[in-house]
Amino acid sequence: YRKHELCVSTYQMCILLLFNEADTLTLGQIRSKTHIPDLELRRHLISLCTPKHRILRKGSRGRGISSDDDTFTYNPEYSSKLKKVRIPLVKESSVTKGGDAASGSTGAASAATSAVDGSVPLPVEEDRRHLVEAAIVRIMKARKALNHNDLIAEVTRQLSVRFNPSPQFVKKRIESLIEREYLERSLEDHRVYNYVA
Repeated sequence: YRKHELCVSTYQMCILLLFNEADTLTLGQIRSKTHIPDLELRRHLISLCTPKHRILRKGSRGRGISSDDDTFTYNPEYSSKLKKVRIPLVKESSVTKGGDAASGSTGAASAATSAVDGSVPLPVEEDRRHLVEAAIVRIMKARKALNHNDLIAEVTRQLSVRFNPSPQFVKKRIESLIEREYLERSLEDHRVYNYVA
């Protein structure tokens, strides 16, 4: 086995330490053992289950955590090219999206952290992110699979009436959708994206 050094938050460390004693735990069990607040616990667990950093495997399908009975299993097959791996936290809006009224306020807060460049006001940039992500999901839902360049070209074509997103901006939105499990990279060709139903 190749050893990896994981750079994680304190909450993520507390969660991972539990898997020294058991291979599989439910959300309820993890909460009762760690006493981490529910929203933070879900956010930190989802961060450990993303396609890019699947340290844990989530038992249920889909992007969120549905109930206290959702299971999380240590993934012994995890590997990375890097020896030192930083596990980033997903945005709060990814956890609360569609779940409750809190999602509205967290979305606004996360917008403040990432402007495309200084020339675009944050509210405009936030709108553009949503427009690009909606276009990507709409295209991928119809096509099911598409390679990187074709997807960027199609997104740019569809949004050209409103504004012209840069390829880098579209790529960032694709990466965000992969992290939130709307899309996944093809196993045969990493330049091809598949839509996750």
